[in-house]
Amino acid sequence: MNYIGSKQKLSSWLLKNVKGACGSDLSNKVFCDLFAGTGIVGRTFKKEVRQVIANDLEYYSYVLNRNYIGNHTQLESRDLLIQLNELPLKKGFVYEEYGEGGKAERLYFSAENAQKIDAARTQIAQWKVDGKINEDKYFYLQASLLESADKIANTASVYGAYLKKLKTSALKTFVVEGAQFEKTDGPHLVFNEDSNKLIHKINGDILYLDPPYNARQYGANYHLLNTIAKMDIFVPKGKTGLPAYKKSAFCRKSEVLKAFEEIIEYGQFKYIFLSYNNEGLMTKTDVRTIMERYGKYDLMTRDYQRFKADKTENRNHKASNTTEYLHILEK
Repeated sequence: MNYIGSKQKLSSWLLKNVKGACGSDLSNKVFCDLFAGTGIVGRTFKKEVRQVIANDLEYYSYVLNRNYIGNHTQLESRDLLIQLNELPLKKGFVYEEYGEGGKAERLYFSAENAQKIDAARTQIAQWKVDGKINEDKYFYLQASLLESADKIANTASVYGAYLKKLKTSALKTFVVEGAQFEKTDGPHLVFNEDSNKLIHKINGDILYLDPPYNARQYGANYHLLNTIAKMDIFVPKGKTGLPAYKKSAFCRKSEVLKAFEEIIEYGQFKYIFLSYNNEGLMTKTDVRTIMERYGKYDLMTRDYQRFKADKTENRNHKASNTTEYLHILEK
């Protein structure tokens, strides 16, 4: 999934620096990814540590992490995926509000694909109600649906707007493909909470922070994934069909420093790592000043090409280099 702020390209660099600070053997450590997004970082550490704690306020992120992090044992799902892909078309909420030919005339999905998404999400929910699938399979299928829907969405990578014409990838037939996860010995924890509230309830060894760094609201840019996952029925607002969404303190210049220091102060973790870049609301000096109040501080940097949405047939393109800061605190 294309995702603003994804650390997929930086995951090996992050792992190297965490091991450099905490030791090469992490097998007895509890690792927390407090702003987990699509779970790329948690997935990287899942096979390295004893337990991962993953959290994100956005529900679509919770669904993805509940599968990729929370699921850790073998699931028999092949027959379920086959059944989902053989369902008859259904003109439901996604079709009417976000599909080609729907009453709202929004072009997020082709007519056929929107109906396939409606059919699949309705069936997954019904299987859960009927007791045909347990929680693990439910979130596996939900994550599979989200990942597969994202591949054929008619957007420039985010859902803040749709393209005026169906692009090539949006014309492909929608197929629900399994969202495979790493199998591990021990269980993991996944939350769907405000990070500044959850930080008072959890503890561990390594706390990784990758909060929003500017005024961009993830609830707006990925709203349709929330709608699909939640089976929401509501009155979409405006041309793009936005629902109501919660704004993060980390996206507000007036609130971000207070929110950040609360996490640093109350985080019951020996090591805290913050991923942030040179375009963020908090300056490098802001972060260092706060972290140094609570222990030993260090900083690692790396230049990389950041994600940038594009309004062409390409889902993204390379932009100029951005400097990624990895702020490190040993409390």
